[in-house]
Amino acid sequence: MENIVNSLFSATLDGINAKTIEVEATLTKGLPSFSIVGLVSSDIQEARERTKSALLTNSFKFPPKRVTINLSPSDIKKYGTHFDLPMAILIALHEENIAIRDIFVFGELGLDGRVKSSSTLFPIVLSLKEQGVLKKAVVPKEAMRYLSYINGIEFIAVDNLIEAIDIFKSGKFERSSYEKPKYGAERININGKDYLYKREIDLNFLDIRGQIVAKRASLIAVAGMHNFIMEGSPGSGKSMIAKRLREILPPISEEEMLIVAKHQFLDGETPKFIPERPFRSPHHTSTSSSIFGGGTSRAKIGEVALADKGILFFDELPHFSKNILEALREPLQDRFVNISRVNSKVKYSADFMFIGAMNPCPCGNMLSKVRSCRCSDIDIKRYKNRLSDPFLDRIDIFVTMQEINRDDKSDISSEDMRDMVLIAFERQKRRGQKRLNGKLRESEVDIYCKMNEEAQDTLFFAIDRFGLSNRALDSIKKVARTIADLDGAILIKKSHIVEAISYRKR
Repeated sequence: MENIVNSLFSATLDGINAKTIEVEATLTKGLPSFSIVGLVSSDIQEARERTKSALLTNSFKFPPKRVTINLSPSDIKKYGTHFDLPMAILIALHEENIAIRDIFVFGELGLDGRVKSSSTLFPIVLSLKEQGVLKKAVVPKEAMRYLSYINGIEFIAVDNLIEAIDIFKSGKFERSSYEKPKYGAERININGKDYLYKREIDLNFLDIRGQIVAKRASLIAVAGMHNFIMEGSPGSGKSMIAKRLREILPPISEEEMLIVAKHQFLDGETPKFIPERPFRSPHHTSTSSSIFGGGTSRAKIGEVALADKGILFFDELPHFSKNILEALREPLQDRFVNISRVNSKVKYSADFMFIGAMNPCPCGNMLSKVRSCRCSDIDIKRYKNRLSDPFLDRIDIFVTMQEINRDDKSDISSEDMRDMVLIAFERQKRRGQKRLNGKLRESEVDIYCKMNEEAQDTLFFAIDRFGLSNRALDSIKKVARTIADLDGAILIKKSHIVEAISYRKR
């Protein structure tokens, strides 16, 4: 039978989202050859040798014909070794009619025919599932240790090429049996949806003496996922507080955990699938591309996307590049970042809580009562001016650290703080909020941040007194809403507004 064109579905990553790709194969008369077309990368071109070897070592004859594989559509650049398996199946069964539309096929082939996983497989499968186009897939059995976390897909797991070919020959696409993995975590159910968090505390707030104001501000910031900056002398505890905030972050849903895992795979890291929000702390010498993502031909993920659903911590904040700090305004405001290159345009989700730590001056001693500041007025002004007003306007909570003295004590534990965060989290979710207070959109602020008359009068006075912008006004309302949730109040009160205003940068 000549000139039969068979096809199977697979996919490739375009940025962080998957695009459906049709793998077509045709075998025609002519000098024996094997070509792959369709704007493919070098790792796909290398599939010719892997596919040949896998077929020949498993008693299949490689057809003495002109073999042409086309990956369609041809205007999308394709990457990944997972195209090996669909290509080998189409060649092995070239005399059969194969055009199955509802099954996707993924797998890298070893030279002996083993079907292997790849680092891009999880992001591709999760993205296709989110798009609603993937219901059934043939995948490597070894990939099931992490693909099994994804619900709603029938996985047909195979160990080798012969198994895969037999499935297509028989037409019996039966779902593989596998045990659904269990998260070793605590669960709370709110409005029929589960949220997870781990009980163990590694870094405890009991280690921090004093800093009552900063701890209170930290609790509020975490309970509503508000952007937060600490200013204080070296050694006052800024970094210690920032690292302990991860331990008391709000619970995370299974959907959010999968998104975090997807980003970790894209960064070349194997996820642990634990209910823990990410914590990213890039050095101040980091480049713009490493922070926001980028690349010359293929845009790659950066720190802001890796911090999605968690914390992005900038220690020594004013030492970061001015360009980085100004570019950070977009994800702080819109919760996403756009990367534009000649060959690609990618949009990353960047829904993180921003934490910054900074000294009051270059030498760090301006607020000290015992150390003398060595900085000139010009040095201090230049240092402060690295943070622009539009950038600071996107920070909900700004706190000045207190100096440590010998009478300071440890007054609150991470366990106590986390319990308060859990209560505030539950109140926000039971109101029907999809987003926590710090991430509310402008249209949602008036819906969820309702206040009594006295609180409104206080806010109107603050507008006249401090000349607040619309963004600052929304920020105060959101912080006050979180304070009210911690207090168990249905309406925002005057005391909540006053405390929220006290955390504004002046």
